[in-house]
Amino acid sequence: MTQRSTHAEVIAQAQAHAEELAHAEGTPTADKPYHVVVMGVSGSGKSTVGAALATLLDLEFVDGDDFHPQANIEKMSQGIPLTDEDRWPWLAEVGAWLANQPRGGVVACSALKKTYRDALLAACPRTAFVHCTGSKELLTERMGQRTKHFMPVHLLDSQLATLEALSPDEPGQDFDITPPVEEVAAEMHRWLLAR
Repeated sequence: MTQRSTHAEVIAQAQAHAEELAHAEGTPTADKPYHVVVMGVSGSGKSTVGAALATLLDLEFVDGDDFHPQANIEKMSQGIPLTDEDRWPWLAEVGAWLANQPRGGVVACSALKKTYRDALLAACPRTAFVHCTGSKELLTERMGQRTKHFMPVHLLDSQLATLEALSPDEPGQDFDITPPVEEVAAEMHRWLLAR
């Protein structure tokens, strides 16, 4: 098994790649912003990939988990899955953040259901979704390696059951998370620039 890069190493690699692409066509501007949701279940690497992608795009990155109210965090910490009622105010906060980024921004957000993604699109119509996908075994392994996250491993089944695949009419694309993070972010970057 290959050794996983640290978050700092991934960011450094992404920054080096961003410098190579600094003059490339497709740099975000107010006229052509990139509003990106890095989506997927827990353990899919949304935050790490999202931070690397934001570096490539020279945009701000936020973790959608930071928008959860304390009540949601407590529920998940206790192994209780969130309901739609728990998620709507949180999704509204995520959508509002995206809409308030004139050049664009990158946010890690599970966005498991189409109705959730529709809510984000209603708030920020230019949003694109990049979906981090991987096998249940890989996701479980990655969740087990985390030490500072409130989501217990046993909630993965609930998230996988809730997950609705991107439909053809949605502005999004699936990306396999098996390769190194910097490769996944670079592939997302290429897809976004080609849209």
